[in-house]
Amino acid sequence: MARLRISIVQYLNTAPLVWGFTHGPLQGRYDLSFTVPSECAGQLAAGEVDIAIIPAIEVPRIPDLVVLPGMAIASKHAVRSLLVISKTPLSQVRRLALDSSSRSTAALVRLLAAGHWRGPGAPPIEFTAAAPNLPAMLRESDAALLIGDPALRLAERHDAGELLDPALPETALHVYDVVTEWRAWTGKPAVLALWAARRSAVTPELVADFQASKLYGLAHLEEIAANASATLGLPQARLARYLRENIDYTLDEENRAGLQLFLEKAAAAGLIPSARPLEFAAAPRDAGVRR
Repeated sequence: MARLRISIVQYLNTAPLVWGFTHGPLQGRYDLSFTVPSECAGQLAAGEVDIAIIPAIEVPRIPDLVVLPGMAIASKHAVRSLLVISKTPLSQVRRLALDSSSRSTAALVRLLAAGHWRGPGAPPIEFTAAAPNLPAMLRESDAALLIGDPALRLAERHDAGELLDPALPETALHVYDVVTEWRAWTGKPAVLALWAARRSAVTPELVADFQASKLYGLAHLEEIAANASATLGLPQARLARYLRENIDYTLDEENRAGLQLFLEKAAAAGLIPSARPLEFAAAPRDAGVRR
């Protein structure tokens, strides 16, 4: 029997959810592929994969999806890997380049721009899509959205007082954490990505495997951080802290309320067809690994 196909976001913040599949007892059970968030959604929509971790904004856009319960990539306060870097205060931004890898965060930025960053009567921001290269983005725009590992590297450089764009003095740049901005506006956390599957692929055994992989990853955060440190060139301790404190992997009541508010605002802004309730698969009684 062919293995189910899973599309996985290649950023560090996804690693704990899939560590059981990549480094643990679930290795070899599924056919794994890795790409950026926008491509994960595209592959699931096209039927090229059976399950994917996709931007939350994409779930209402793709028909016949079921969300796997109890798991998400979310953030309660500051996330550090979703940044808007601007040459002006946000109230003065006229043109903003959106990381072309992003879907949910791009939608968050559009909502923040319309409802939080601009005063009444202010002209709307013009948005463009661009590859995640900060100097190139800032040559063409007043501000840029970067997500994932590239943004995390910039956050670390910013904390260390390094130049983010050699062409600009550091004092000329303003750095904003998108989840911090969302929380300041709404009082809610941000749910950024969800495991979603074609209805025909979902079984209690599959849900149990995915929950078991998450538990395995959360038990091995130091190992994940050590592995990523060599790849990203960032200190292991900082990466472990990022995974523990900046990313939340639950769909608790607060996160679900933040997700619902995000979808309602997105629907009101015409970014998705409607804010219909998402369909969740039943949670298994036991998330232990199948033998």
